Amino acid sequence: MRYLIKFLWAVLFLFLLTFTVKNTETVVLRYYFNYEWHAPLILILLFFLVFGVAVGILCCVGKIFNQGREINMLRKKRSVLDEYK
Repeated sequence: MRYLIKFLWAVLFLFLLTFTVKNTETVVLRYYFNYEWHAPLILILLFFLVFGVAVGILCCVGKIFNQGREINMLRKKRSVLDEYK
C-alpha cells in the first residue's frame, strides 16, 4: 500500500511538471485603470490557486476556534458531572 501511494504521488508530480512545462507562455491580465500584469500562465494559475486556498482556510479559522472553545467547555462540564458520580 505504501508503494502504491508513493507511485501515485510520483504520477501526480510528473503530471504537474509536464503541465507546468507546457504552460510557460506569457499572458496578460488586465485590471481596472489600465493596469496590466504580464506573467507566465502557470505562475498566474499557481498564484490564484494559493490565493483560493488561503481564503478558504481563513474562512474556516473562526469556526475551528469556536469548536475548540465548545469542546473545552463540554470537557469541563463532563469533569464536573463525573465528580458527582
